[in-house]
Amino acid sequence: MKSNGRNVFALVALAVLAAIGFTWSLNNGRSGNGSSYRTVPVKRGELLATISATGTVEPEEVIDVGAQVAGQISSFGRDKTGKPIDYGSVVEAEMVLAQIDDSLYAADVAMANAQLQQAQAGVKRAEADLGQLKAKHYQAERDWERAQKLGPSDALAEASYDAYRSAYDMAKANLAVGEAAIQQARETAAHAEATLQRTQRNLGYCTIKSPVNGVIIDRRVNIGQTVVASLNAPSLFLIAKDLKRMQVWVSVNEADIGAIHPGQPVRFTVDAYPGEVFHGEVGKIRLNASMTQNVVTYTVEVITDNSSGRLLPYLTANVQFEIGQRTNVLLVPNAALRWSPLPEDVDPEYRATAEKAVYRTSGQRDARQPSGQEAGKNHQDTVWARDGSNLHPINVIAGLTDGFMTEVRGEDLKEGLEVVVGKKQQQVDDQTASPFTPQTMRSNRPQNPGQ
Repeated sequence: MKSNGRNVFALVALAVLAAIGFTWSLNNGRSGNGSSYRTVPVKRGELLATISATGTVEPEEVIDVGAQVAGQISSFGRDKTGKPIDYGSVVEAEMVLAQIDDSLYAADVAMANAQLQQAQAGVKRAEADLGQLKAKHYQAERDWERAQKLGPSDALAEASYDAYRSAYDMAKANLAVGEAAIQQARETAAHAEATLQRTQRNLGYCTIKSPVNGVIIDRRVNIGQTVVASLNAPSLFLIAKDLKRMQVWVSVNEADIGAIHPGQPVRFTVDAYPGEVFHGEVGKIRLNASMTQNVVTYTVEVITDNSSGRLLPYLTANVQFEIGQRTNVLLVPNAALRWSPLPEDVDPEYRATAEKAVYRTSGQRDARQPSGQEAGKNHQDTVWARDGSNLHPINVIAGLTDGFMTEVRGEDLKEGLEVVVGKKQQQVDDQTASPFTPQTMRSNRPQNPGQ
């Protein structure tokens, strides 16, 4: 009887253990494929595709005020409020900005003025001498005419006849010399006058004036500093003509420049005002590209309104060029287009599709990132949807993307459809492991390169 009881107990124990094992395997099998994938529903919404770049806020028009003469800065002018010219001073055209010591240039003006007076006196003397020469010429001419009437005769000795002729010729020559002398004196006076004007102009250059209305954004000299004007005029002040209109100079990669065009809307932010978005539009694209470490970039000028005065010169701007916008379209995460299952994880009828997807995604760059004119093109692609514990592919046409979400179209697509974006990290713990299986180390299967 004891032996029969033991046998019955053993059979009952085996039955219980078998039931536990069957239940565990059944539950684990049901939740295997279904719960090991991360899914996201297809949603409908708006999409804005942009190209991101970095630029610098610049005044629309800047005038560099320099010095055309050398000398020491003796003083600064006064702005509209009566304060000395400094950073941020509002100035008007012809307003005095600075004064260079003009003592040497004033002496040059005085010397040139004296030389002009001397030259003008020389002209007057030459004119007086010419008058005398004209009188002598007239007298000699009349004497020679009388001598010619008489001729060499008893009334006029031959020697006297020759003397009258010689005197006339000499007076005629002296008159030509006098006319040349007065012309020379006049040219000397003109030269002296030009020298005076040049020295006066240099004296005027000692007073630095603003050429336009604007705002001083940079003062590069101090009182007592000596400026030396040689081949290049030294820069003293930088004046922004109008700070109500600013530009953003943006460096755009050559791969993206094809999607940029004048009039294109632009939005940008600056670190000075976190969270605030400024708007503008593309003005022009400069053609003088630059190359840095084999990377070619073009400078794009973005025009923006700054009536509020909040944008300051030379702020760093994070720029986004708007290259396309969609409304009321189906959207999926880019991860759903990059991910594909291993062929052995799907039903045999879908293995060929999975193999093609693995081959395609393994050769892609982060293909859903917009780049230049590629953003907005339609691409044949595949997403994988979960139907209970099974996966099946859905062919889609991928359109515009913002780098995170992509516009998709397809006959089998609908809002709310669960698409796979990745595989969950499988973990073995005390709750899911079989009580009959010893704990051992497991190696993870290599994941899809596009995951």
